[in-house]
Amino acid sequence: MILLDPDLDPAPVRSLIAEGRKHVTRHSGKIPSKAVLARFLVRARAAVRLAGNVSVLLTTDIAIRRLNRRFRGKNKTTDVLSFPTDTLIRSREKLAGDLAVSVPAAQRQADEYGHTLDTEIKVLILHGLLHLAGYDHERDHGQMARRERVLRARLRLPQGLIERAGERS
Repeated sequence: MILLDPDLDPAPVRSLIAEGRKHVTRHSGKIPSKAVLARFLVRARAAVRLAGNVSVLLTTDIAIRRLNRRFRGKNKTTDVLSFPTDTLIRSREKLAGDLAVSVPAAQRQADEYGHTLDTEIKVLILHGLLHLAGYDHERDHGQMARRERVLRARLRLPQGLIERAGERS
């Protein structure tokens, strides 16, 4: 299920300009439709082999910062957060968990990497699904990065978050 934060500006280009961004690329665009993202979510969840339903909240930088501070103790904006469902609830209710995606962060990253907002949101959803499936790139010695690389190729997505982070190191 795809959910839109009511505080989210439906036109990220306007948000970027309001933030004082002088350069907004040709890749900037509108938030993809719920139907497009829901179809991708079904395909990606199957590719990850993640049992259970997933909800994805498309939200603002402010809201994701609050979530990050509350649930991870990190007082900063991030691009995607994963909230796995407790094992007992997961099996009984068929819920894998929830994802929160910052659309403004996704737009900035789409601009930086030269692709569409639609593509970046899909990259973030895939990354979040892998976390819901139990992968942890901070501790798994490259296992999540390898799995993400294979799935991105299968789903025809560009370079993922883990590879990008490696380039910056």
